[in-house]
Amino acid sequence: MKAADLRDLTLEELGAKLKELSEELFNLSFQHSSQQLDNTARLGQAKKDLARIKTVLREKTGEKQ
Repeated sequence: MKAADLRDLTLEELGAKLKELSEELFNLSFQHSSQQLDNTARLGQAKKDLARIKTVLREKTGEKQ
């Protein structure tokens, strides 16, 4: 997932993707801890995608840290 593609989405769509990826990350980490995860690279990829979505959401809402 690329940041340019995420910037085209609305805030509601980004929120839905954020929730979806959070759930996926939870499931992946649970599978990893129980040694049932086949593709461990997906865990890192999901974390990066989640960070991208959070970054684009922060850009769109104009929040400063």
